[in-house]
Amino acid sequence: MNPVTFYKALADDTRLRCLLVIEQEQEACVCELTAALKLSQPKISRHLALLRDSKVIEDQRKGQWVFYRIHPELPSWAKDVITSTLASSQDYISSSLTNLNQMSDRPQC
Repeated sequence: MNPVTFYKALADDTRLRCLLVIEQEQEACVCELTAALKLSQPKISRHLALLRDSKVIEDQRKGQWVFYRIHPELPSWAKDVITSTLASSQDYISSSLTNLNQMSDRPQC
């Protein structure tokens, strides 16, 4: 993976929040991310597509849901960046995680 591509993919608040929620939860679907970030489905989907096209995340269909997770072939240096960012930025995504935990109808994987 090209570092410029990786960092450009993370250089947006919505994409970074989505990525950190996905890392925290291990996987998430669009409906969970819309609830967590309180943004529209088309906006979340557009940002997830960019992360997917950049090979930062991958998607997997499970029944009627499409779940996103960190791409398993992401280089270790990039995984370390995501892990370190999550560990040191809990306050950055705390409201998103609170919103997600208040979601009453989360899909089951």
